[in-house]
Amino acid sequence: RPILDMSYSRHFLDFQGSSIPSSMKKLVVTKLSQNFREAVALRQDSPVPLPGDGDLLVRNRFVGINASDINYSAGRYDASVKPPFDIGFEGVGDVVALGLSASADYTVGQAVAYVKAGSFAEYTVVPAKQAIPLPSVKPEFLTLMVSGATAYISLKELGELSEGKKVLVTAAAGGTGQFAVQLAKKAKCHVIGTCSSDEKGGFLKSIGCDRTINYKTENVESLLRKDYPEGVDVVYESVGGKMFDLALNSLATKGCLIVIGFIAGYQNPAGLQPIKAELLPAKLLKKSASIRGFFLNHYLSEYKMALKHLLEMYEKGDLVCEVDFGDMSPEGKFTGLESVFRAVDYMYMGKNIGKIVVELPHSVNSKL
Repeated sequence: RPILDMSYSRHFLDFQGSSIPSSMKKLVVTKLSQNFREAVALRQDSPVPLPGDGDLLVRNRFVGINASDINYSAGRYDASVKPPFDIGFEGVGDVVALGLSASADYTVGQAVAYVKAGSFAEYTVVPAKQAIPLPSVKPEFLTLMVSGATAYISLKELGELSEGKKVLVTAAAGGTGQFAVQLAKKAKCHVIGTCSSDEKGGFLKSIGCDRTINYKTENVESLLRKDYPEGVDVVYESVGGKMFDLALNSLATKGCLIVIGFIAGYQNPAGLQPIKAELLPAKLLKKSASIRGFFLNHYLSEYKMALKHLLEMYEKGDLVCEVDFGDMSPEGKFTGLESVFRAVDYMYMGKNIGKIVVELPHSVNSKL
C-alpha cells in the first residue's frame, strides 16, 4: 500500500501524484469579536502544515458550520487563547500524507472525518487517534460528527427517553434538531418541533415529527398549553432567550429541560439574552423539574460509541442526514473557504434546513 512517511521528509506527494502545494488558504481569528466577519480573516498563503509521526494530513473536502463558531471567534470558550488562532471544528476529506506511526492504521487516499479546531483550511493535520475512518467522502457523514453526536449523547445520557414521553425540540429543523427529532421518534416518543417556516415544517413531518409549530405565525406558548395541558416531559433546547422561558413554563411534572445552546445570544455584544430566572427555583420545585446543560467536550468518553451507532444507522437507511449547501441562499451554494462567512450569516438568519456544509473544491493541479 502506498505509505508516505512524513516523519523525516519535508517534500511529499499526494496519492494521485500531484504535488501538495507548499501554501494554502485558511481562516484565522485575528481579533476577538462576536461579529464573525470582523473576527475572522481569510489568509491566502499559509504554509501547508506537516504531519508528525502519529498524524494524518487531510485535504478537506467538506467542512461543517456550527453555531458555536461565533462563540469560539468571540473568545467565549477559552479566555487564555489569544489571536491569531485557527477556526472551524469539523471536516471530512482524504488523507494525502501521513507519519510513520499513523501508517499502521491509515493509508494515503483514505476517507476520514474529524472533530478538531482548524478545519476551515484547505489542509488540516489530524492526529490519527482522533480521525474517524469513513467508507467514502460524503457530506452526510459530517452532519453526524458534532450535530448528530450532540443529539445522541445528550438524549441518551440526560433525556431518559421512553415510549409515550412528550419531547419538545426547539430549532427542530436545524443541524442538531433534525437528529433530536429522529432519535426521540426511535424511542417511541411523541415529538413536537418548533421551526420558522412552513417549508421547515414539511421537512420535520417527513422525518417523523408528530406536531410542528411555526413560531413566526403561531403562538407557541398558547398552543402548547392548549394541546399539552399536562406539559412536555423533555425539552431539547438550543435557542435561549424567550424560547428558554417558554420551554421552562411548558415542562411537565418531573420534566427535564436539556440546554445544548442559546443561539439567540451568540451574536449579541453582551452575549446572553437575559431570561426570567428569578422564579426559577420556585418553578423547578413546583414541578420537581430539572434543567441540565450539555457540552459535547464533557462526554468524549461516549463519543466513539455514539458515532459508530449513528454511522450504522445512516448506512442502513435508518437516519436522514439533511445537508444544506446554501443552494437557496441569495449568492448560491457555499463553495470555497470565502463562503464560510455567508454560511455563518445564513445560519444566524435561521434559513437552513439541516446541517450547513461548505464544499471545498480541489485546486486546479489536483487530478481528483
